[in-house]
Amino acid sequence: MRNFQKFVNTKVLVTGGIGFIGSSLARRLVHLNAKVTLVDSLIPLYGGNLFNIHDIKNQVTVNVSDVRDPYAMAYLVQGQDYLFNLAGQTSHIDSMTDPQTDLDINASAQLSILEACRKYNPGVKIIFASTRQLYGKPEYLPVDEKHPIRPVDVNGINKLAGEWYHLLYNNVYKIRACALRLTNTYGPGMRVRDARQTFLGIWVRNLIEGKPIKVFGDGLQLRDFNYVDDVVDALLLAAINSKADGEVFNLGSTEYINLRNLATLLIEIFQKGTYEIVPFPPDLKAIDIGDYYSDYTKINQTLGWSPRVSPKDGLKLTIEFYTQNRTHYME
Repeated sequence: MRNFQKFVNTKVLVTGGIGFIGSSLARRLVHLNAKVTLVDSLIPLYGGNLFNIHDIKNQVTVNVSDVRDPYAMAYLVQGQDYLFNLAGQTSHIDSMTDPQTDLDINASAQLSILEACRKYNPGVKIIFASTRQLYGKPEYLPVDEKHPIRPVDVNGINKLAGEWYHLLYNNVYKIRACALRLTNTYGPGMRVRDARQTFLGIWVRNLIEGKPIKVFGDGLQLRDFNYVDDVVDALLLAAINSKADGEVFNLGSTEYINLRNLATLLIEIFQKGTYEIVPFPPDLKAIDIGDYYSDYTKINQTLGWSPRVSPKDGLKLTIEFYTQNRTHYME
């Protein structure tokens, strides 16, 4: 068990706190006896779901606000020891059909949050959830932090801007900030109504509802995955370690799998179901990155992080969760 006692009695703000990763982080922080405030817009298109915090709702403070509201954020950042900045627009397709909203949430709002910290709480430590999407189509595998950055969609460009604002404020204003480039995060609490957050969500939904899993392309695309508990570990380690300040870190896994084999594994765990290979929809084909998996050596060597939950174990826990709680996520 990693030692996170530094969080006892600290004040922690989590943007996107009722979403998938935010709520998992909040649960861990509550168990560490931190004083947790969750900010979430609860806009239906995004990941916020009140059931995500049903077991801790009396142990956290919930503020329903939008990170695009500079006045709300200026108030909320005051007095906080840590800010886990997880709020974001995650859909790659939505970023292409509505680029302005993606810009507002993933770039402009990030700048105003940092300005609020500079003016009202320069001592806060900020951990920003970035994405592997900003690398674009890999030139080599596994992808390390030195890989060229060539986003293939608006989401990747705006997340990159958000990330670099954090690093700039670290370097210029000495507001301690770092960024974690997340790969495919999955687990209980992820959005399964559609593929806005991760394609794995709609796969799990289809499996449980008795529909075939749709695998786009030839199904041989390689991907790596992180179970949400491992991602929470990484966020907490980055928060308490000064070696993280001003740095970006890839998350990743030693195990990567092609999508056809991933569908087979899900069916094997659930003990029923089918998958079918279907052509890429044109809008997805235009921004597909082919094979991708990360090199997470830097965070392993700097902060001591490595994933602990195997894909098989993580997927089993995920399927069990949605089988038991389907009404809260699928209807």
